Amino acid sequence: MSSAARLETALEEMAAGLAVALDTESNSFYRYPEQLCLVQIATARRVYLLDALALGDLAPLGRITGDPAIQKVIHGADYDVRSLDRHASLRVRNVFDTSIAARFAGLEQVGLAALAEGLLGVKLDKSKRLQRADWGLRPLSRELLEYAAADVRHLLALRDILAERLGALGRAEWVAEECARLEEVRHAPPDTELAFLAVKGSRDLDGRGLAVLHALCAWREAEARRLQRPHFHIVSDAALAFLAAHPHAELSAAPGLGESAQRRYGRAIREALKAGLAAPPLRRPPSSSLWVRPTAEQNERLRRLKEWRAAQGRALELDPALLWPMASLERLARAPATLRAELAAPEVRRWQRERFGEQLREWLEK
Repeated sequence: MSSAARLETALEEMAAGLAVALDTESNSFYRYPEQLCLVQIATARRVYLLDALALGDLAPLGRITGDPAIQKVIHGADYDVRSLDRHASLRVRNVFDTSIAARFAGLEQVGLAALAEGLLGVKLDKSKRLQRADWGLRPLSRELLEYAAADVRHLLALRDILAERLGALGRAEWVAEECARLEEVRHAPPDTELAFLAVKGSRDLDGRGLAVLHALCAWREAEARRLQRPHFHIVSDAALAFLAAHPHAELSAAPGLGESAQRRYGRAIREALKAGLAAPPLRRPPSSSLWVRPTAEQNERLRRLKEWRAAQGRALELDPALLWPMASLERLARAPATLRAELAAPEVRRWQRERFGEQLREWLEK
């Protein structure tokens, strides 16, 4: 669907129901910055494939995504919510994430293909060839269009089965709270100026090496934007880290920097190396929080707290990580008397406080 008029008609049908299934496709493997290429929406009657590139303005879709009366059923919603925010400034309200629901239902395999086959008897093609397709190409093949449609076609049926299981287990409110938190997810633009600090191997560099790595990453960022190609299509992180550590080495010694890349980028890389060597040495910014090595007593308390959480997981047949945040356990291991404040920590859910708060209090008082 590529016309605003057809979108308007589709939105009317979507608005008539109580729920829609939603998914998105982008082209991050092929373009930088990535584009939102396709939005798939399924109602109880049909599947709509919205050509985001052709439509351009997706603001009208906000009447559906932002309507709290219409549930949006999404599998692995975090990425899609961020993508719609980033590319179309759309908010997503009333989310039911089938991946989260499956985990709280106690299922071990929570991928979409596994759920579709295990709960519905439907086999989905999840080959890497299709998963890594370039969704920015036009026209999209019939095979890709069918793949995209299949990603939403079965979500409403999966929601019904999972919701019934969660209700029987008494965990529907747990999942509702988890999904409500997804409404607050936003895209955070990366700080390209500090991207060099995230390169593997950067912590092993001295001030001079960091300055060189910064110059190399700045060149690659500009080149990626100029060519509209992902960073790894230009030069790999491993190659830049090697050159930052060995700025006088032959380019051919850098891992993954083949003859083609040397011919294409060799001069620019040498100029970036020269600029980095001439720049003042850099220092890695200090950590925002000072890490203090825990005492033996604190380590033992953390071990026992983790054992407590694991025991709860076994009793409920759930992944222990779902039951209480590790960061909270680490803080309690250091300062067990702070439980009152810990129960109000933003990462601790209401359902966790109600279900496990008193148990934690009793355990810490022992």
